Formats: sequence, C-alpha cells, structure tokens
Amino acid sequence: MPRIVLAYLGSHVLSLLGNGVLAVALPLIVLQTTGSPLHVGIIATATAVPAVLVGLFAGVVLDRVNRRTCSVLADLISAASVAAIPLADLLFGLNLWWLVGLAVVGAFGDVPGMTAREVLVPAVARHTGVPLERLVGLRQSLTAMALVLGPAAAGTLLVLLEGTTVLLVTAATSALAALLTLVLPHRFGRVEGAGAPRGSVWQQLTAGARVLRGSRFLTGLVGLTVGLAVVLGGVQGLVLPLYFTRVGQEDLLGFVLTALAVGMLAGTAVFAVVGARLPRRTWMTLALVGTTTGFLLITTLLSPVVVFVGAVLVGVANALLGATVGVLQAERVPDEVRGRVLSLQNAVLLVAAPAGIALAGVVAEYGSPLTAGLAVNAVWLVVLGVVLLSRALVDLEPKERTDAQQ
Repeated sequence: MPRIVLAYLGSHVLSLLGNGVLAVALPLIVLQTTGSPLHVGIIATATAVPAVLVGLFAGVVLDRVNRRTCSVLADLISAASVAAIPLADLLFGLNLWWLVGLAVVGAFGDVPGMTAREVLVPAVARHTGVPLERLVGLRQSLTAMALVLGPAAAGTLLVLLEGTTVLLVTAATSALAALLTLVLPHRFGRVEGAGAPRGSVWQQLTAGARVLRGSRFLTGLVGLTVGLAVVLGGVQGLVLPLYFTRVGQEDLLGFVLTALAVGMLAGTAVFAVVGARLPRRTWMTLALVGTTTGFLLITTLLSPVVVFVGAVLVGVANALLGATVGVLQAERVPDEVRGRVLSLQNAVLLVAAPAGIALAGVVAEYGSPLTAGLAVNAVWLVVLGVVLLSRALVDLEPKERTDAQQ
C-alpha cells in the first residue's frame, strides 16, 4: 500500500476517532460543569444550524482553494476549538456560553474537514494507482471501525483521565490528522476542470445544486443516501431504544447497535477486497435488497432475535450501498463542482437523522414503537420506489469519460 494512501486513510480515521470520543465526552463534561441536561440540548442545537450553513458554503471554498490545504486547516480548527475548552476552564472557569461558543467554532472545522477528505478520494486513487473501489472500501471500513472504537475509547479514557485531559487527547487526534494530510503532495488538492468558479457565493452554491437537479443519476444517489440516513436515525435514535425499554431488555440495545456496526465493517471489508471484480449493478442490487429486507426485519419488531438479524443485514447492506455510491460519485461528479455537490449532500445529511428521530417520535407519541418503525421504514420504501421508477440507476458501470448530465 503506498505511503500516501496510508497517510490519507490515517488522517481520515484519526479525525473520526476524535469526533467519536468528543461526541461521548462533551455531553458528560457539560453535565459535570453545569449540572443541567437542558444545557446539553442547548449546545447541540446551537451548533446544528452553524454546522449546516458552514457545510453548505464550505463546498464553494473547496472548489476554489486547494483541497488538501482546506482539509489541514479544518482539522487544525477542530483541534484548537477542543483544546481551548480546558484552557478556558483553567483561565476563566467554564460556563455554558464558553461551551456554546467553542462548539460553534468547532463546527467550522468538522463538516468542511469531512467534505474535504471525501473530495480528495478521486485524486488520491488517480495519482497513487490504487483502484477506486479498493480505496473507497478501505475508507468505509475505517469509518465503521471508528464508529465502534470511538465511543469505546471515550469510555475508557473517561475512566482513566479527567474530562479536560480527554479533550486534550481528542484535540491531539485532530492535529495529528492534519499532519498526516500534509504527507499528501500539494498537487492532489488542485481543482481540475473549468477553473475557479465565478459569480457571487450564492451563484456558485446554486451551480452545485443545478448539477444535481440536472442529473437523475446524481439526484438518485443523493436521495438514497439521505433516505438511508433518515431511517437509520429514526431506528437507532428512537425506535430501538423505545422498543427495548418497553420489553424490559435495555441491555440488548448496545448489542444490536454493535451488530449493526460489525455488519458495516464486514460489508466494507468485502467491498474493499472484491469490489472491482463484480459489476456495479450486482453490488447495488445486493445493497438495496439487503437494506430493504433488513429494515423490514428491524421495524416489524417481531422479537429481539429478529431485530438483531436485521441489524446485521442492514449493517452489511448499508456498507455496500455507501461504498458503491461513494465510487459512483467519485467517478461521475465533475471535479470543478465536486466540493459543492458533496457539501450539499453532507449538509442535508446533518438534518436527515434528526428528521428521522423527530418523525419516529411524533408517531410513537400517538402510536407505538411498531407504528414508529413502520413510519420511518415507509420513508425508505418511498425514496427507493421514486429512484427506481426514475431509472436513475440504469447505467452504473465505469466509463472512460463520464458526464454528470443525463
């Protein structure tokens, strides 16, 4: 494996691990500092809107400025915002407003950094000679691994160290991710194509939206990704916790979520090894059939065993779908608008999971965990039906020269 690819993947997993640790550690530190669960919600809400807006407009920057540079700066911003929390505690004493302000600053690094690394995938594959399927598969495998290890590492660190020290460790992971990104040659981050975008920021942003609107293929891929996020958000965030609470087996929730993550890890590992050997249509079919079947097994809530099997199946199929979509987007999105297209997708994904939780919560309030599960599953069936009927996925195989417009 080329050194540059190892550096790219290392940067990716370190950034995700840092985010995973912070997602567990920060709410606990807020509770220790303020003693108020409401303040945890205030911080989450206060950072959500800036994260979406920054995510949207980051794409404009990524299509104008060297993407490697953007990735490095984003990780350094994330590191500085996290490291500033214990520093503020030492110098001034932490309160809610310090935590809100620093969390908002962190949003300027997290979402742009995630998008920048995603935008770099085609360049890393092209310049190193690593097959795109293998690179995307490895990247997705590390993502699944980080989802499992991040919270576990947070729990271990919080037992061994004070909360502020854990934050310094988290900041160090982001800083190290930035250093590893610097291993990539500067030319990897150059924007190829029609040159720097012209017009106002809003005009440049809408140019990315026009690319999506003008391509059934790309719109279909984004639709599948967002629909999947809505359903997973509702299932993980409300349906399963409520179900296992009602049946008095709350301890099984962790095992089901672990099964989902392990399934994702298995699916991405398979794709990384043999992804280039099978037709894209085969991978897409397996992914869509597996996802639909798995969601039906989970959301019908027949028994904990059935839910567990469904979670494994969804994990594997979700990994195959994510890897296949990642490869297709890397191939088909024009480089000069790649940052804007992916930033639009990632910004929508930020609100997709909360939307799924909100939908499930409303239905469960007036119904049951079963009706809530069926409601979010219906979202997936509608999205899947629309995408298939639009014939957006007719042509999935690689071409020597592809155009996003159909």
